[in-house]
Amino acid sequence: MIINKKPRARELGLPLLGTPAPLNAITDVAGVLVGYRTLDDIAESGKRIKTGVTAILPRGYQRSPQPVFAGIHVLNGNGEMTGSHWIKHGGYFLGPVCISNTHAVGTLHQAAVRWMLRQYQDEFIEHHLWAMPVVAETYDGVINDINGLYVTENDALSALDSAQGGAVAEGNVGGGNGMICYGFKGGTGTSSRLIEIDRQRYCLGALVQANHGRREWFRVLGVPVGERWSEPPPSGLEDERGSIIVILATDAPLLPHQLERLAQRAGLGLALGGTPGGNNSGDIFLAFSTANARRLPPLSPARVSFDCLNDEYIDPLYLAAVQATEEAILNAMLAAIDTPMQKPIGLCRALCGQRLKQLIGQSFS
Repeated sequence: MIINKKPRARELGLPLLGTPAPLNAITDVAGVLVGYRTLDDIAESGKRIKTGVTAILPRGYQRSPQPVFAGIHVLNGNGEMTGSHWIKHGGYFLGPVCISNTHAVGTLHQAAVRWMLRQYQDEFIEHHLWAMPVVAETYDGVINDINGLYVTENDALSALDSAQGGAVAEGNVGGGNGMICYGFKGGTGTSSRLIEIDRQRYCLGALVQANHGRREWFRVLGVPVGERWSEPPPSGLEDERGSIIVILATDAPLLPHQLERLAQRAGLGLALGGTPGGNNSGDIFLAFSTANARRLPPLSPARVSFDCLNDEYIDPLYLAAVQATEEAILNAMLAAIDTPMQKPIGLCRALCGQRLKQLIGQSFS
């Protein structure tokens, strides 16, 4: 995995709150892996191919199918996340999470099913199991020729098969390759937080595909950066055509109703950046816990027991979700690089970290 060398938000010295884990990434949560397939080419038609696939494996490459408890929250529903109905009702999902562009959802879903059938082959042969993977999207048609349908099953399988731990690439990578955020180049970003509850340390990580917001809304640490930025956004980016997907992972033992509430807090992290959740934005958040490893319910006994935190002790996790989401979005924007647009023609510039630091410093001096 190629790691972008541009300074991240903390490396710029921005006074962000909370204590990150060592990688400051979703992969700080033990067992969680991230893989990418990034497509960057020119089609025979002359149109730009700039898209990709992001894959998250909550339990890595385990051969035994173990679900994760999960919760979902929709701030604005102009978007898609498959498997969401069962997460809402059943409280869990099995297998990977894949993210790409809007028109690639079906392709990724088929690929994720194929991957699950291969990964959990013995159980699927022996039992009547079903695959309902989680696939989410944001729209990259300003930069990428989205109607060309260039993402293939093999691209998705490549992302799934290349997932790994360690530092996570950000910016113009994977599904975030063609995304725009607040009129700047957006993309993939991540962050994490360490918290302590009743003398036990837990980790929470966030990964975002940031493609939302209008320039004048953009705020950082309370500073109206978008209003004070000297250049306006490129022509054609005045309105919002985007979305954002936020994936929260934690090793804290939480049950589905608690994870749904945790997912809600990602919206507060977005709000710190200035977006109200625009009409054209699909703002969809998923939270899962790697605790309580277990067999699938159809393969389990009649009575099961789980460990979980008392709701009265969960506030630190809520705060961690807000902070990690806010920082992951900034990291996505800061890691991004200037990218040509094709509809309309123009250049989508990345957020300049040094200029951002100057604006923040002027406001706090």
